[in-house]
Amino acid sequence: MLIGKVIGNVWATRKNEDLNGCKLMIVDPMQYAGHTRQYPIVAVDQIGAGVGETVLVVSGSSARISVGEGKQPIDHVIVGVVDQVDLAGADEQDSK
Repeated sequence: MLIGKVIGNVWATRKNEDLNGCKLMIVDPMQYAGHTRQYPIVAVDQIGAGVGETVLVVSGSSARISVGEGKQPIDHVIVGVVDQVDLAGADEQDSK
């Protein structure tokens, strides 16, 4: 899992038909010590998150099985909106 901020939407009129009805969002992963991902990801939004919200994202098979029958070509799914992040020795603003 990762924590990130929703920074935009993706609109695709042509896509795999298994993705019809899926809302696609761009998520910028939270940066903190030891975190290696440095680029935004596209995630299916299952909870109605909005731009600017901090979200919890699952990846891989956990993402795929959380949507429909688990056969869609999905790598990342937004599964929660984060209320607060506490890091030892830093607050959320310092961790970005």
